[in-house]
Amino acid sequence: MGMLFHEALVRPIITVLVVIYHALFALHAPSPLGFSIIILTIFIRFVTYPLITSQLKTSKKMQELTPHLSRLKEKHKDDATLLQQETMKLYKEHGVNPVAGCLPSLLQLPIIWALYTVLQQIVGLAPESIVAKINQEVYFPALNLTTPWDQHFFGLPLGQNPSHLLSAMPFIIAVPFLTGVFQFIQSKMMMSKQKEVVVKEKKEEKPSDDFASAFQTQSLYIFPVMIGFFSYNFPIGLSLYWNTFTIFGILQQYHVAGLGGLEVWKEKIWTKKEKN
Repeated sequence: MGMLFHEALVRPIITVLVVIYHALFALHAPSPLGFSIIILTIFIRFVTYPLITSQLKTSKKMQELTPHLSRLKEKHKDDATLLQQETMKLYKEHGVNPVAGCLPSLLQLPIIWALYTVLQQIVGLAPESIVAKINQEVYFPALNLTTPWDQHFFGLPLGQNPSHLLSAMPFIIAVPFLTGVFQFIQSKMMMSKQKEVVVKEKKEEKPSDDFASAFQTQSLYIFPVMIGFFSYNFPIGLSLYWNTFTIFGILQQYHVAGLGGLEVWKEKIWTKKEKN
């Protein structure tokens, strides 16, 4: 299974990365390896764009049905069978298939994992091992490297961790900080505006007993902190990939579903400006 995964996804992605690198190197682009990682990540996002868009649209429809689902739960709280029947009827009336929202994620995960595996290997290679390893993986001899590539991106060593560079480069703390911020923005946008209002009302009335809702609210803050922590201890090259991936995701989320949970903050800011 591991060999099949390597041959079907890892080697093709390495080959595409090397093609991009050769093109940028020929054009005398600065930091060709760093920009190769960015372009490759964007390329993968475009490949998976239809899948993610389908998932986002399904998620948006599900969020729009949240008030209706809440009313059904309240109305049929003592009859689980009837609640299930009415819920499926509601989904059918609005053309929503909850299972369809999971399928795109399952299809894109192997590609995303393969990209992560490639970059983890690339940024972790020692200069003396780069040429032999890359030339072993690429499909065509014409793509072989003759010299090791520069593993710096505008002075930042892509193979080093921010935790190891902090004493020499105090500003490097901005890498995990921005990684966490971008992840928080994307997570916030994935929450519906309606859900934000409902959560606020529940907090004002009584603690919510809805485990899923509570978990999502906590994850909004916990997950970005975790990603920021990982970024602090992982090579900068992986953070470059993750931030590119997340920023593209933010733009796609905005294009498909708008600001989502950030809409509430936008309204608060505009309200304060109007009052001032």
